Amino acid sequence: MFFKNFSFRFPVYKKNGVKFPFLIVIAAGLLLGCSDVVANSTQKSATPKQSKQSQQCAGNNPGFSIEFFKTNNKGERYSRGINHVILFNPKSQKLDFKVNVGLAHQIYAKDSKGNFKRQYIPKIFSQLVTDENSKLKGRKPIAAINADYIDTVNKPQGLNISRGVEYSGAFKNRRSSFAISGGNPSQRVATIQIGKRGSNLLNYNVVGGNGRFYNQGVFKDICKALGEFACKGATNRSMVAITNKGYVILLVNDIKANSGITFSEVNKELLPSQFDDVLEGIARNNCLGKIREGMLFDGGMSPGLFYNGKVYVENFGPIGSVFLIYSK
Repeated sequence: MFFKNFSFRFPVYKKNGVKFPFLIVIAAGLLLGCSDVVANSTQKSATPKQSKQSQQCAGNNPGFSIEFFKTNNKGERYSRGINHVILFNPKSQKLDFKVNVGLAHQIYAKDSKGNFKRQYIPKIFSQLVTDENSKLKGRKPIAAINADYIDTVNKPQGLNISRGVEYSGAFKNRRSSFAISGGNPSQRVATIQIGKRGSNLLNYNVVGGNGRFYNQGVFKDICKALGEFACKGATNRSMVAITNKGYVILLVNDIKANSGITFSEVNKELLPSQFDDVLEGIARNNCLGKIREGMLFDGGMSPGLFYNGKVYVENFGPIGSVFLIYSK
């Protein structure tokens, strides 16, 4: 952002026969709370304008539901950022949720014995966001992110539950998963943990993943756990984080995204040691509290992100599941 100096010259007037010229030079700057350039968070005093902008942050807005924006790797809003972010409040009365998986039939369909059918077929991100099974009560999703890994027979690998119906794989009790509970919206909560939650209500919408890098507020560099290729080779990432205020951050970092990106030292692919930098920056700059939980979704040939009718990121490998968001 560029700043220019400019001046205003006021008319000369007389008092007691003396002329008084006045020249006021104003250095013009623009202070933004939640925009492309984020105000210095270490600044001790705030102008009235900054205070007003701070109140407009998502975390300070009781009516906030969902928002899309892009950031650099410091979590600062940037229209040419590499990080594509969906921020939402699970408790919003305006939102609803669902999980979709690759099926050869209608989701929730049952066989002649009354058992849920689970005939899996490979589907890529855009198919899982737009097929008939992606609809909720006739409504199309307004936002989506890729989630679980897929096995060699096109079955999701981890724990996946769509509105109470399970579509899980061999690792459902061994890997972390992300969930939004059911019930009254004002009581909905987001969780990340291994295996099923203690209550069926907490297991209402669940998607599998792997690579938990925040656990109860403690960050861990998981490079070694991921292995050399997943850590430093396949660097396009898809992830989810939950703050201690209950907000959810969905983030996809992919240089191949369908949006303008300016590559730089603070705007490039993320290594696992940098996950906390971008997520904590997003949380701080949007008044969300502290990052409490975080994990990866499938990366490499799988990351995808959709918002408001546009696919911002898509790769062309089949995926295990997608997490979908709807407007009521």
